[in-house]
Amino acid sequence: MRRMPSPSAGRVAQPASGALRLGRQAWRALHLDSARSLALAERALALARARGDAEGEAWARLARGFHRLYFASPDEAAADLRAAQRGFAALGQRAGEILAATGIARADWRSGRVQQALERLLPLRDEGLALLRHEQRGVLLNAIAGCHSAQGRSDLAFAYMYEALRDAGPRRGHGFDAVLHCNLSHELLQLGDHDEALVQVERGLARCAGLANAKLLSVLLINRVISLTETGRAREALASVQELAALPLGGAGRGTRALHFETLAIAALRAGETALGEQLLAQARDRGHLALPDERVELAVAEALCAAARGEPRRGLAALDAVAALVAAHDAPTAGDAAAGDAAVDDDLASLRVRCLHAQVASELHEALDDSDAALAAVRRWQRLQAERARHASRARYQAAALQTELLNLQHALEEQQARRRATERARAALAAANEALSRKVAEVEALQAALREQATHDALTGLANRRHLNDMLPRLLAMALRDRQPLAVVLIDLDRFKAINDQHGHGAGDHLLAAFGRLLREHLRGSDLAFRYGGEEFCLLLPHTPAADAAHKVERLLQRWHDQVFALDGLTLRAQSFSAGVTDTLQAAASPDALLSSADARLLAAKRGGRHRVVAGAPAARRA
Repeated sequence: MRRMPSPSAGRVAQPASGALRLGRQAWRALHLDSARSLALAERALALARARGDAEGEAWARLARGFHRLYFASPDEAAADLRAAQRGFAALGQRAGEILAATGIARADWRSGRVQQALERLLPLRDEGLALLRHEQRGVLLNAIAGCHSAQGRSDLAFAYMYEALRDAGPRRGHGFDAVLHCNLSHELLQLGDHDEALVQVERGLARCAGLANAKLLSVLLINRVISLTETGRAREALASVQELAALPLGGAGRGTRALHFETLAIAALRAGETALGEQLLAQARDRGHLALPDERVELAVAEALCAAARGEPRRGLAALDAVAALVAAHDAPTAGDAAAGDAAVDDDLASLRVRCLHAQVASELHEALDDSDAALAAVRRWQRLQAERARHASRARYQAAALQTELLNLQHALEEQQARRRATERARAALAAANEALSRKVAEVEALQAALREQATHDALTGLANRRHLNDMLPRLLAMALRDRQPLAVVLIDLDRFKAINDQHGHGAGDHLLAAFGRLLREHLRGSDLAFRYGGEEFCLLLPHTPAADAAHKVERLLQRWHDQVFALDGLTLRAQSFSAGVTDTLQAAASPDALLSSADARLLAAKRGGRHRVVAGAPAARRA
């Protein structure tokens, strides 16, 4: 990585204000060049003590405290940050005092005291927005976002992070924008949006190329590893695992805390690299006590996968059982709490992402032991958690825009209050500028809201609606069908042997087929028909005013068209593709969304068991297309 020039080059004895300059430089270099930042802070602190420069000492301790948040322990960081807070308070510098309090809250959060951190931060929000600028404001907003994220409130976390990114962009953020891309990718992983998480990771890594911050690089790479592993691409993650393993520990590298060896071990074991997984797991064990629930659960998952690789699934289940208290469900909130977004949170509960991972591995181990009942129970727990994850994602995309608007309005109110204290002519000019800024910001918010709505209902690869939108539309169309006493056909389609395409020709070829199938559905369905990407290579069709028999004929024509297509991919020719489909309608299944989907799924299963390349409607008997 490129490093900035040494702070000691060409230096001479500093005047009385030298400590202050060095302390502020240390703060600005915090994310640009972490080693240089620490060196500057240490020099500033020594000089401030020698010359009695209280302000220089406060800035030096602030920079060193934040550095220790990333590279040392929360207790070490808090000691410096409390000293900085006292120093700024004695000097009457409220902005510095707020920054130090923000760092102390982060130390609380890193120690697992999330609610305590949030209670420290929220009273500072409005005052901090008025006093802080650029990356300093971003640091405050990002800390609040992190606490909300730790409590599962992705809707609030997204809003604060996007607002922080607006204030701390590449030109004036001193590298903090890369931190925000990293945190956005983390939050998207919690919601299961792996594609967009990878986009944010790549943006952060591109920004990291101009920085000298191994800790930030390592966290971005860890997020990439998680995203690839959880989408079944663990082997693609191995290069990043190796890159992370090669980074040094300590202040010149990845730090000494939150090293995520357990995460890397999971990726290696999922990729079939058992020896590497065991090596990484040993490094995770050597770290000793892990403060955060996610770290402890992921360590247990890595232990379980390692045991499974050795042919000891019972020992793996014992490892998972040891952290059962960390993956237990929340108590259900009341309707009023849920509407207000005030449902109780538990600092000792793992995130939804990690709880899903725990349930998934538990089901695999029970299946290895031929305990079908326990495996099914674990799968159902995973399904409930995934549904909750989807609800969080939907709420996050809409409420984030609303909170961002609230933050923008607060800024405008503060600007107007300042303008009223100026002379009349200057106030008019400031008001005109504020109006222009408001128009731009309203346009930005409207564009963001439109983009969020599109993301919430649209699958970018196939151009079809997504499963989240299916969950909204199926109850509506069912209600209309029952009201009009007309049949509603429901079709589930699964592309045959799609995994073999990915395994033999790569995910690029698979993505090409998925996109082509999306086009086929859009081109050959009626305007009143709806097509959804149901998940992976599965699709769902809703055909109003259509009995199952007519729907089956329509799907058989689609099957023939799909079979006739020829795909040329970089010298590779793919032909004779097929799919299996199950068809039902409201005359055959109970009048509920779940019953219709279950009925169509049963017929789809019959089609696959009957040899694939067929459509099954009515009683599950095979029909050749």
